[in-house]
Amino acid sequence: MAFDRFGRNIHYLRISLTDHCNLRCVYCMPEEMTFRPNAELMQDDEIVTLTRLFASLGFDKIRLTGGEPTVRANVVDLVRRIARTPGVRSVSMTTNGILLSRLAEPLARAGLQRVNISIDTLDPKKFHRLTRWGNVDDVWEGIHAAEEAGLTPIKLNAVVVRGYNEEDVVALARLTQDHPWQVRFIEMMPFAGATDIQVSQMVTAEEIKQRIEAALGPLEIANGGRLDGEARLFRLPGAKGDLGFIASVTHPFCASCTRARLTADGVLRMCLLREKEVDLLTPLRAGATLEDLRRLILDAVWNKPWGHGLEEGVIPLNRTMSEIGG
Repeated sequence: MAFDRFGRNIHYLRISLTDHCNLRCVYCMPEEMTFRPNAELMQDDEIVTLTRLFASLGFDKIRLTGGEPTVRANVVDLVRRIARTPGVRSVSMTTNGILLSRLAEPLARAGLQRVNISIDTLDPKKFHRLTRWGNVDDVWEGIHAAEEAGLTPIKLNAVVVRGYNEEDVVALARLTQDHPWQVRFIEMMPFAGATDIQVSQMVTAEEIKQRIEAALGPLEIANGGRLDGEARLFRLPGAKGDLGFIASVTHPFCASCTRARLTADGVLRMCLLREKEVDLLTPLRAGATLEDLRRLILDAVWNKPWGHGLEEGVIPLNRTMSEIGG
């Protein structure tokens, strides 16, 4: 097992399969975004080798991210190899859902267990404005395909951007009345690429909650008041699903953080909102032994920071969100 110096057991690894994406969300990247050449990204065997190494250190929960992970070539086979890794008990994915209508079933057969699907608004025009290229109908088809394939419980992620979709949170919340889904509202976090929007147009989780309660009535505390990962859960009375509020900026959950991130170019990042990174891919390609890599990982885990520095005005600017992995 891998522990940091604060006694947290770090066992949850988010692996970015690619920095590429088939959308250009305004809060994530510029429309003319340039992605890394595939040769600079981890290849399939490299991802599997590092996954096995992390699993041997007690990392038992894997989430596949991007960019958009479903645009990765051979993604189904890669999921199968990751899911069969000894020690890995959970494999999930965060996706924009665009390609799930045809990939959900084969991914489920390969061993994927759950998906988080991004959908920031139900309004087609607003969805296209937010994503620049997207069609919300494609996401809906992906959601239903995922549910039919058994990739449950379905979690829907909505990043709320002032001036774009803050009024749409009520319609999203209503989805939980008839569906056993968790709709999660996420405070926008600042990174490179779209920093001005991320800072000036962030909507707090408390404001989102108040907007929903003003329209739909008081929310009930769910999950016994415990965090579900990073989300604080509530429920509309009589609803089949839950509402999650992820307040990474205003109410961070750093004390309970158990995660690390492996970027698509093979760099280990121990805090989403801190710039310090440890390159694993370069030494792997240079012939480093597994023991060499093991020491790099354990040293990075030990030195995992307690939390982010947003309150002190420290914003990570060395990568865009798509270059880190969601």
